[in-house]
Amino acid sequence: MAVAKMKLVKVTGPLDQLNNFISTCCLDGSFHPEQATQYMSASMGYSTLSEENPYAPMLQKIEELIRENDSAPDPTIVGDRSREIQLDDKTSAYIDELDEKLSAMHDEYKELEDQLEQCRNGIAKYEHFTGFDVGLDELFNCKFIKTRFGHMPKESYEKLVAYDDDPYVLFIPCSTDATDYWGVYCAPRERVDEVDSIFAGLNFERLQIPSAVGTVEQVIDQLKSNIEIIEGDLKQLDERAAALWKENRKRCNEIYTKLVDLNTVFEMRRYAACHNKYFFYVGWVLAHDSKAFEKKAEAIENVEVEENDPDKSSGKTPPVKLRNPAIFKPYEYFVDMYGLPSYSDIDVTGFVAITYTLLFGIMFGDLGQGLVLFLLGILGWKIKKMPLARILIPCGLSSAVFGFVFGSVFGYEDMLDPVYHALGMASKPLSVMDSINTVLIVAIGIGVVLVVTAMLLNVISCLKHKKIGEAIFSNNGLVGILFYLAGVAFCVSFMNGPQVLPNSVLFSVMGVCAVLLYIKEIPIGIIDKHPDWKPDSIVDFLLQNLFELIEYVLSYFSNTVSFLRVGAFVIVHASMMMVVFTLGGDGSNIPVIIIGNIIVIALEGLLSGIQGLRLEFYEMFSRFYEGGGRAFTPAKLEQAQTNLKTKIAGKKAKKALANKD
Repeated sequence: MAVAKMKLVKVTGPLDQLNNFISTCCLDGSFHPEQATQYMSASMGYSTLSEENPYAPMLQKIEELIRENDSAPDPTIVGDRSREIQLDDKTSAYIDELDEKLSAMHDEYKELEDQLEQCRNGIAKYEHFTGFDVGLDELFNCKFIKTRFGHMPKESYEKLVAYDDDPYVLFIPCSTDATDYWGVYCAPRERVDEVDSIFAGLNFERLQIPSAVGTVEQVIDQLKSNIEIIEGDLKQLDERAAALWKENRKRCNEIYTKLVDLNTVFEMRRYAACHNKYFFYVGWVLAHDSKAFEKKAEAIENVEVEENDPDKSSGKTPPVKLRNPAIFKPYEYFVDMYGLPSYSDIDVTGFVAITYTLLFGIMFGDLGQGLVLFLLGILGWKIKKMPLARILIPCGLSSAVFGFVFGSVFGYEDMLDPVYHALGMASKPLSVMDSINTVLIVAIGIGVVLVVTAMLLNVISCLKHKKIGEAIFSNNGLVGILFYLAGVAFCVSFMNGPQVLPNSVLFSVMGVCAVLLYIKEIPIGIIDKHPDWKPDSIVDFLLQNLFELIEYVLSYFSNTVSFLRVGAFVIVHASMMMVVFTLGGDGSNIPVIIIGNIIVIALEGLLSGIQGLRLEFYEMFSRFYEGGGRAFTPAKLEQAQTNLKTKIAGKKAKKALANKD
């Protein structure tokens, strides 16, 4: 449970060996590069390399080819660097020629798809008028008559009787659906505007029909024949494109792999500084990898490596890599969510793992439901690789353990009685609904222990940073701990609890601690050698510190009371299951019990998870943890291959959705 130790490596060598150094030492996932110019004085004459990437255009084109034509990269080729591939003008011409051929096929395919869509749309339009047995070419070529195709509501069709005496208003219905009549009306050219106005008043919607030869049925038959021809052409074109890509797939993947290597190496050159044909390179490696890195680098001709421990005086903060046992690793997700610790801070992952798991288990205490969460966590991690699912696994087990303590199995409160009797116990260890006060008192006790633990961690962190004054006199230091514990002891005594110390002693301790907290900036400034520890104004100093002291007391109180939610959720969980069993006839209605358990697992599981995280972040982290670290992100060559697979997967998914539509 610690932050992994780092080494700062500084590498110098001839500029013509830079690519060799990068490809040999920097792309295996162990080297975190830094901008080299930030680690040297400007007077040394070094400057950042400013070069145009010669591989980017060709890489973009070959990547587009693979993404457009492949369902997935060939795993036997992409990433295999055993082949020697030469990149020259012939390679560029090959890619351009292949791209031109495939693009022409794609354009032709798109054109055929457009024709297919036009034919289908034409059929959809003509099918409404299959009862109209007149040649369309003759109709559209009439010199004295205009024809309109379209549809009108059935209510409007019934109103046509009002125009029986008008010889120019004639609607010929061809088909009907649930709401409209589809048909044709004709009118003399000199009266067409008048007739159009009448039909517009009847809500007639005109449909533009493409010109064609023959009757409607003949046109539809011709369009269906065209569709068969176009679909055949599409199939042949698809087969030709697939055959062409199959023929060139291997070479394209080999070229792509080579270009990724060269492009990645070239992009890494931007971290280097150069001067007089020499380069200077800086980065971080894990301490246990430093010797291997040095050995690989110095095997390159004229390359020298200098290793240093993190220099706090340089102002350069090392990146952070958390090092935790497997049981704690899932909780790194929460730590990263809040902010990684700085390199010199303590790693809180273990603290989060223990406290969060216990708090969740207490709030969601049910043996059966806990095991369900355990199984859901396993499935979610194995199938979806969800980080939260990994956390559900230990949390589910914790819930099952506390469910055994509470004697609850899917809400059945007496199912474990035989087990308790076999263990020599008269009954379950704790009956929640019969021990509400005990549950709430224990929740407050847990809060006190965790708040004090958080304050002790703050003391440890301050000592690590050599902030002795903060460790002793701050509100989260030793003085704050004494003040808080004395206050807790007094409250316990006041509530008729055990008398730890005489009240006079407790008041004396609280009074002395309060005074020290009130003037804490002075002793902290003197001990930790703050340059501006002297107050500018005594009045402002006294007033400001008075309000801060009140805030400290309120924060101690609110942080402790917040842990009542732990006991409250224990009671709420038991109460919700009582409601479920009331609705389910005391357990006789199994479907209701099952549905109720599902609802409680989803609702209570979500709320317990959120509230547990809130207690971690607000009530504990706020007392000792700042975050602010930056992640150790080593350069890795395979990342480019992963990016291509992601792009291809996204392209494939979009294509599948388009085909479905």
